[in-house]
Amino acid sequence: MVSNFHLPPVGYGPGSQPEDEAELQYMSLPQDMRTFTAHVPDVEASAALAPAMGLLAALAEAAERVAGGGAPERFDLSPLDAANRRLVADTMLEGEVAMKIRGIPAIRVQESVFAGVWMLSGAGLDAIEIGAVPGAARSRAFEPSRRGNSEKAGVGVVNAPALLAELLDKSAAYAGATHVVNMTLLPHTEGDLAWLDARLGEGSVDILSRGYGNCRVTATATPHVWRVRFYNSMDQLILDTFEVTAMPEVALAAPEDLTDSAERLREVLEAIR
Repeated sequence: MVSNFHLPPVGYGPGSQPEDEAELQYMSLPQDMRTFTAHVPDVEASAALAPAMGLLAALAEAAERVAGGGAPERFDLSPLDAANRRLVADTMLEGEVAMKIRGIPAIRVQESVFAGVWMLSGAGLDAIEIGAVPGAARSRAFEPSRRGNSEKAGVGVVNAPALLAELLDKSAAYAGATHVVNMTLLPHTEGDLAWLDARLGEGSVDILSRGYGNCRVTATATPHVWRVRFYNSMDQLILDTFEVTAMPEVALAAPEDLTDSAERLREVLEAIR
């Protein structure tokens, strides 16, 4: 009768490993992690810099209020003299998110190293806004800089008409819930993407979020429809989506971020004093 016995695999168990006590060599793992380190401007507190110091304290208080559910707050920097303005700029520096808001006036937005603290500049505009995202990025996002057309699908357009119908339906019925169409997982052609781009049009807000790679967020001219593309560190596209939402989450500062920013601003103030 044939037994059900099987020989053990070779190379396993007692005696299978070298008897010398040489230490096994492992691939080294990362030892350090990037963390926030407050940049303290190289200045001495003085009466002349009281306006900038007062502004920084006000920014910290505003960040706490907004984190607790308060409305976004904006601070005009134009009254500051050159020395106070330099202190503010040297404290804010540049964070990971930048925005371009087209229109009149065009606005350049740069997040500071304090998440949710945004530097706004443009014609007649020099300000800091505290919030999950600048208000103008929401209110002007879908103002057309290039209107969508009504061109019919031609050669090379395969699945785009069905995707367009889905996006337009979700746009018209939008009530706060985010809907994502993941182009990376769906069969499509280059003609599909070009046709969708032409039909949806181009809005007025472009966002670049820099981290371990880049995320590029572009508003279309169709209400609530955004194009969101993630790139790796080699700038290769790894995720391509359309999102039907008020503002893609990748561009938003969370309440926890704003609370943390308030604490860090106070740490910088204490260090200067």
